[in-house]
Amino acid sequence: MKRAIFPGTFDPFTIGHESIVRRALTFIDEVVIAIGINEKKHTHFAIQQREEMIRRFYKDEPRVKVASYSSLTIDFAREVEANLIIRGIRTVKDFEYEETIADINRKLTGIETILLFTEPEMTCVSSTIVRELMSYGKDVSRFLPKGMLPDEKEF
Repeated sequence: MKRAIFPGTFDPFTIGHESIVRRALTFIDEVVIAIGINEKKHTHFAIQQREEMIRRFYKDEPRVKVASYSSLTIDFAREVEANLIIRGIRTVKDFEYEETIADINRKLTGIETILLFTEPEMTCVSSTIVRELMSYGKDVSRFLPKGMLPDEKEF
């Protein structure tokens, strides 16, 4: 069984993640969306809120799981018995960095990393930009997967 983790802070404003997960599921049996916990990093939503949003978004896809972690990605991959790591790429600079990290992970642990590009229309938009636009009250729905924007009444 091919089980991959897709690590990151993953909140509803992480651009292009849905397309990467969908493409990964064409050749991977199960994807664990792994939410990194970093107490020093400010995020718009608590871990539980992010987990719930992801579960709700992927409710019709039983091959997508969600979990949080605070250890090294490679340690967490072993913990959930993943044999692959998926990383999303938006730019060539991202690709060069991630390719180097993937090579180090492979040499140290034997765990392969698959690098997947987001759709071309998402390459120039970062999660940071979307969060900033939201803080100014701008509509960011065109950058997000349909149904991923949380209902303000819930949170």
